[in-house]
Amino acid sequence: MSEIIAFMPRGRDMDVLQQSVPGDVRWQDTVRDVVGTASAAMREVFSKVRHVAPTGTTVLLTGETGTGKSLIARILHNHSARRDRPFVSVHCGAIPDTLTESELFGHEKGAFTGAVRRKPGKFELAQGGTIFLDEIGTISPSVQIKLLDVVQERVFQRVGGDRDIRIDVRIIAATNEDLRQLSAGGLFRKDLYYRLNVFPIHVPPLRERQEDIPRLVELFIRRCNIQLRKKIQGVHPDVVRGFMQYDWPGNVRELENLIERACILEDGHILSPDRFPEECFQGSPSTRPAAVDASLPIATARRLVVDRFERAYLDRLLLECAGAVTPAAKRAGITTRQLRKLMVRHGVDRKKYARGHDLVVQEMGKENP
Repeated sequence: MSEIIAFMPRGRDMDVLQQSVPGDVRWQDTVRDVVGTASAAMREVFSKVRHVAPTGTTVLLTGETGTGKSLIARILHNHSARRDRPFVSVHCGAIPDTLTESELFGHEKGAFTGAVRRKPGKFELAQGGTIFLDEIGTISPSVQIKLLDVVQERVFQRVGGDRDIRIDVRIIAATNEDLRQLSAGGLFRKDLYYRLNVFPIHVPPLRERQEDIPRLVELFIRRCNIQLRKKIQGVHPDVVRGFMQYDWPGNVRELENLIERACILEDGHILSPDRFPEECFQGSPSTRPAAVDASLPIATARRLVVDRFERAYLDRLLLECAGAVTPAAKRAGITTRQLRKLMVRHGVDRKKYARGHDLVVQEMGKENP
């Protein structure tokens, strides 16, 4: 008998995904699910998003790389009065310092070598809409001065120009650095930091909201099924267990990439552990092969084997019961007090297994009666 973690199709979600295309507002309306909202941390994030989205207030998104800041910026735009106007995204860290000013504010013909024609900058292109300045902490001090004027007055001049250009643009900035610390060290202007930090939203890393992982896995599989024309039905429980123990240095983006890679490689209907890099499972004791150390006294060796078994059993039991202690204890044939005692002994946190109602555990390969 083999067990898998599978998901049951939900009509409305599938309709939305099948009708969507990259960049489509209907797809972006589902981004809240893609970022993950099962955890209290992400519910708090989206509570802030709901409050500030309809306004024109400047927003500063903070958090590690890959946490979904750009997706949240898109949600803020799509749920504002500017939704039908341009959304211009600028990856500040990818632009050479010598070109940043020209990219943001444009230039006049002849402003510098190679400027053969007038070029509007990103702020002009975003007129009436939203500009998203990603990795804002990487811009040079000289550009910070000009950006401060834009944030304060909504006015600037093109490089090589002398005419003031007024704009009506909402500014959303994002950073994976501590701007307060950078400003204290003189690397980022304090006045610009305070102007950008009107409404801060911190997006927590995936390792701090592991209860979102199963939901994210489900949604990424759905997306891959549509884009890759696959029919993946779920994932092996060892995959989910490994994911729950992994640190996720690349956060949601890393998870999405791993699922896409696994879906491409998978010829069957279930994503198995061998479709994922070995490091994804190194943090999960229950996914490692059991070993017996014959150099130990038999009583000690037996205790170690029992400990490994108990941890693996708890892992699977709580995963299948979504972290609910009472039904888990009933299934195990012990009292809730006994189960809690086992959990404490093995350092198991039930919250990691609270996956929500969207995932179901199915047993596959059972013989028909």
